[in-house]
Amino acid sequence: MTRVVVLGGGLAGVLAAVALTRHADQVVVLESDHYPAGPRPRRGLPQSHHNHVLVTGGIRALDELLPGVVDDLLNAGAHRRNMPGDCLIFSGEGWFHRVRTEADLIACSRPLLDEVVRRHAGIEVVQGVRAAGLTGDAGKVTGVRVATTPGGTLAGRPSEVAGLRATTGASGSQTTGRPSEVTGLRTTTGATLADLPDIARTGLIRADLVVDATGRRSQAPGWLAALGVPAIEEVRVPSGVSYATRLYEGPGDIPAVMVHPKYAPARGGTLFPIEGGRWIVTMTGDPPLDEAGFLAYARELRDPVIADLIAKAKPAGPIRPCHDTANRRRYFENAELPEGFLAVGDSVVTVNPVYSHGMSVAAMTASRIAKEGPGQRAVAEVADRSWRMAVAEPRKGGNAKVGRAVLSSPGLAAELFHGQALIPAVRDHHAVFRAMVDDLAEPLTAEQAISQFAWAR
Repeated sequence: MTRVVVLGGGLAGVLAAVALTRHADQVVVLESDHYPAGPRPRRGLPQSHHNHVLVTGGIRALDELLPGVVDDLLNAGAHRRNMPGDCLIFSGEGWFHRVRTEADLIACSRPLLDEVVRRHAGIEVVQGVRAAGLTGDAGKVTGVRVATTPGGTLAGRPSEVAGLRATTGASGSQTTGRPSEVTGLRTTTGATLADLPDIARTGLIRADLVVDATGRRSQAPGWLAALGVPAIEEVRVPSGVSYATRLYEGPGDIPAVMVHPKYAPARGGTLFPIEGGRWIVTMTGDPPLDEAGFLAYARELRDPVIADLIAKAKPAGPIRPCHDTANRRRYFENAELPEGFLAVGDSVVTVNPVYSHGMSVAAMTASRIAKEGPGQRAVAEVADRSWRMAVAEPRKGGNAKVGRAVLSSPGLAAELFHGQALIPAVRDHHAVFRAMVDDLAEPLTAEQAISQFAWAR
């Protein structure tokens, strides 16, 4: 391929761009938003205030795609925790025993992860430029129509599109999106885009492949319909829960804490140490947004361990709600898509954030694209495991989805556990089984569970 245009400069778009530099001469990434100076939440990513973790499959894929980036994250303050070796977990069936497995998670703020990944990848993103539609027909997408957002780099004059650049392979390079600070128009090989005057005059960017990574609010189905493509099948499954998240100042030398509901959907809570000596605390179900109500809600969980922790901590920000938690899947892979179009990330599958799968699926998708090249069916296959977990009929046991019948089998227990980690259930069957069900006749008390860690309630 000569040129790929990636729409969306979030994690899915950036990682897809990294992967596609291995298959195309030029890769251009367009982002309608503007990145903040430093790892801070941005307007174009409203969920950036909320809890994000990478699970094992995502950790492995990210480090495979960008070797060394996981170490960069940890050096920047992210926390790695073994599951359940470094996690205090109260599942639907009781407290987990502390047993080391091959499953890990990495917790940090979403802004930190995005910035570290962009810096490590060394890709340049054109900011303030949004996609307005596709060009071509039902048989082939030939490019994308673009427009500027306030402060963007396209304004119809060549001097003002100097920020429109392809990704580069230079490690550590960054852009601000301001024409005065981004000079020249470069490709992955250092060559200038020959059709820059035409782009400035027409607002059309020709491409062999357009990748939609604009997220859950993607307009791609409408854009495709305008080209004569039949409607994209879409399935929505409500999650039945909302969220509220708050940051606290707290030490990082504590386990990740998870209190799952007995039945789903219902009340639950998580606490993860993140960078900057902070904790990110999320209540699920239907939590109130006032301070007294938030604390009372935490105390009324199946165990008040999170409430006990945050009662002694200092709030580091407001309580922020999240109501957009529906599971949604667009079956692009079953549609008669035109050649030259690919959808990735939340544009394809979005699941209830309680599973913490979105970033990991994006990394695993990019890793597969890097190896095999772009393919819509491959994208769907990567996301399918996460989708099936999210919409499966809940069993007794809440988020853990493990009733005592399931826990009678080490293999079944491990399969579910590894499914949540997005890794094959091929090892650690008995270790996972022990963590979940050891001493079922006399399950752990809260005090016994907490005493497994060098930390007191």
